[in-house]
Amino acid sequence: MTEENISFGEIEPLRVGPDYEFEFLCHKGVSCFTKCCRGINIVLTPYDIIRLKNRLALSSDDFLALYTEPRLLEKTDLPVITLKLLDDELNSCPFVKEEGCMVYADRPTTCRYYPLGVASLSNKEDVDGAEFYFFVKESHCCGFDEKKTWSVREWRKDQEVDVYDRINAEWTDLFVYKRSFPPNVKFTDKTKQMFFTASYNIDAFRRFVFESSFLNRYDIDEKLVEKIREDEVELLQFGVRWLKSLLFQGHEKFKPKEQQPA
Repeated sequence: MTEENISFGEIEPLRVGPDYEFEFLCHKGVSCFTKCCRGINIVLTPYDIIRLKNRLALSSDDFLALYTEPRLLEKTDLPVITLKLLDDELNSCPFVKEEGCMVYADRPTTCRYYPLGVASLSNKEDVDGAEFYFFVKESHCCGFDEKKTWSVREWRKDQEVDVYDRINAEWTDLFVYKRSFPPNVKFTDKTKQMFFTASYNIDAFRRFVFESSFLNRYDIDEKLVEKIREDEVELLQFGVRWLKSLLFQGHEKFKPKEQQPA
């Protein structure tokens, strides 16, 4: 896969908490409707990809090939997936039309948060692992002129980001763990490919688990095996736990199966 470095830059946002109140509303009547869907940089989470590929009735392979681009996240050297924009004058999201988002019910996490951004300082020494929120105020956005008041907590509930954050939480932790490594510690290409597969290509990871020797090598509870066989979200979270055990010492270990005597 083609890989490029991606950086989100250094920002000093106004930090706000879950009870902070703000005025905002986006609807077809605002003059800037869908402008925030052009010229954007959307990093897709694993759960974003599951929701979108199922919405479009595509395999993971096809969705990744048609709608995404792989990058390497600066400072972690881990692969991330960004949404591939259209090659038009405005670099539009492939899912936006004049009447709005065609995949709105399954839109990515970043779109759900907008106009909020979220950051974790759990890898910083001066805070106690807290998250904070900040506003993404673009010059064209008229949503802040609308007289609808929300707290950050209410906005998160309305946009259903709590569900997405809960499912993606352990995956997000992997980047925090990797940032704690010395800069000269790099993963091999094979390791990064496994990270990519377990994180973003749920169909390929399912084949790896069920069609290779994986289940013969690890002692995994039969009930869990059935859960990950039937449920993509369970399989995703299982894969993240396996990555954590594989890549980072001191975390949950997958117990090898005892070899039967010949």
